[in-house]
Amino acid sequence: MTRAGQTTADGGWGRSRLLATLAAGVAAALLFVVGLGLALYYGLRSGDTQPTTQRVATKVSPTGTGPAYRDQAAAAPMLQVTPDDARQGVPAAIAGPVIEVPPATAAGPVQVPTGFPHTPEGAVGQLAAIETTVLQGMSIPQTNQVYEQWAMAGGSGVAEWALTKNVQNFLASAGQGQTKDPTVTVTATPAAAQVKASDGADWVLACVLLDVRAIITAEARIGYGYCERMQWQPAGQGGRWMIAPGAAAAAAPSTWPGTEIAFKAGWRTWVTSNGAD
Repeated sequence: MTRAGQTTADGGWGRSRLLATLAAGVAAALLFVVGLGLALYYGLRSGDTQPTTQRVATKVSPTGTGPAYRDQAAAAPMLQVTPDDARQGVPAAIAGPVIEVPPATAAGPVQVPTGFPHTPEGAVGQLAAIETTVLQGMSIPQTNQVYEQWAMAGGSGVAEWALTKNVQNFLASAGQGQTKDPTVTVTATPAAAQVKASDGADWVLACVLLDVRAIITAEARIGYGYCERMQWQPAGQGGRWMIAPGAAAAAAPSTWPGTEIAFKAGWRTWVTSNGAD
């Protein structure tokens, strides 16, 4: 037998040391899983002014006009949920509503998919493309570039952007630098969406629920809800949806897709349309 920390006669590690090394690897994987939760902390906060156990939402008119309406719609709290609602859940017995989102038709600045139509569903598709590009890249330089190219003046600024905070927390928790290591994989897939509000044809408060997965030596998975003001830029200015100016929108409820609480929160199952519209 070998004592803990000693090598065997043939120079190999003893069983105790192998188990200790394995345990250390598991601990590192668990730390990474925790890191994913921290990375999406800003989405799991369902508002700081109400208890997380109070599952209510502020009613807001789905349509309106003017800056005051836009600010009111953006700030209106959505359904309060808990962190556990994002990590697991029993599928609902009855299928919920759907939202048909057109596919991207081109690559835009910083390789963000674009070419979405001038419709509320197009705004949803563009927000999802921006969000998945940032979260899958987990890179501070790339996040800076995406914000510079896809956010209009008058917003929170890249340092206060919720997606920047997510990338910072993820990289810090995983012990990374300004960009995740190539061995770290993050995938973000749209699972549901909703249009919280709209002001005419050119302004939409779009919300997307992503299925986010991160893999290092173990997999972590949660549902992550996120909202942004989106504004259409006419053809002479690019002909695309961009992040609109104004204060950040209230946190969207992060729920496990397809559950009763997800449908109660207003999420509609994501279906890719044929793009004919």
